[in-house]
Amino acid sequence: MERSFVMFKPDCLERRLLGRILARFEDKGLRLLAMKMLLVTPAMSRQHYAEHVSKPFYPALEQFITGAPVVATVMEGPEAVRVIREILGATSGLKAAAGTIRGDYSSSRQMNLVHASDSPESAAREIAIYFKADEVVAWDPTLACWLQAPDEKD
Repeated sequence: MERSFVMFKPDCLERRLLGRILARFEDKGLRLLAMKMLLVTPAMSRQHYAEHVSKPFYPALEQFITGAPVVATVMEGPEAVRVIREILGATSGLKAAAGTIRGDYSSSRQMNLVHASDSPESAAREIAIYFKADEVVAWDPTLACWLQAPDEKD
């Protein structure tokens, strides 16, 4: 099983889409291991988006991500990083395919509702920014046996 960090951004919460979008991940069979609502601080934003801090668009990104609450989550499943990113669609809602979260609900590059890790390494780094180890609860739902055949498990 692979873990990924998924953040429901301020625009997702402001537009009251959290439940609908979270359900898409659960419908796919991904497991929710941790979840919390918080306000991202400027320091957390700089840590999370470290590779973008020196770019011209960063100040607007920081203002956006710190401007309202977010919901941070940890999700787990087979090939979770890839699966989650495919469910989200292209970064820009204008370029995302219909049927993806961004294709269905977004028309912006920045206000694209959800952030998801782009690799298992990024997931581990991002999870550590938002969660302590004891806040992530590993568990096997009773219906797990109905999501994959035994010979398909990692």
